Amino acid sequence: MLVTKIEPITKTKSKIFLEEKFAFVLYKGELARYGIKEGAILSEEEYDEILNKVLLKRAKLRAMHLLEMKDWTWSQLEEKLQQNLYPNEIIEKAMEYVKSFGYIDDHRYAVNFIRGRQGQKSKREIGALLRQKGISTELLHSAMEECYGKGEEKEAIKKLFVKKKVDPISASEEELQKIYGYLARKGFRYEDIRQVIQDCRENA
Repeated sequence: MLVTKIEPITKTKSKIFLEEKFAFVLYKGELARYGIKEGAILSEEEYDEILNKVLLKRAKLRAMHLLEMKDWTWSQLEEKLQQNLYPNEIIEKAMEYVKSFGYIDDHRYAVNFIRGRQGQKSKREIGALLRQKGISTELLHSAMEECYGKGEEKEAIKKLFVKKKVDPISASEEELQKIYGYLARKGFRYEDIRQVIQDCRENA
């Protein structure tokens, strides 16, 4: 394969183009090791070695480092590795590597995310946030079923009444209209909000 272009990214690393197409990013020392320069020929053996020894090792370490800092969904971690310009086949192998050790688990991520926000957000709002993070519909339903028992939404509504300092028993119609609007925008069902207010008044 012909090295058609070397495009510096920083002082120490560059993008390498083979046959006019972007191939990968290498550091200065690696360019020297493989004799990579514009116009040079890279053999299939050297190409495979760069992918499966140099880049795969680096991608695995990068994925592990990211997961040490915080939990990521599969989609989020894949996107981070893409931003680091690893070839797709290397990203796939690195992702399978960390998954094999249980370091990435979308179901676990979704369950932890839901449990950490149940008291502040509606199921609909939490679901929307998880979809943005790449959680599939199937996994989302499974995690929701695991986390939500009967009455969970109503408990969240009660907590938000307290947070907003609105007493369902003594609140004026204007105050109730405002809290209805606030809770509806957060994805809570009108019927659940109405039931919480009614229960509070009946039990007063």
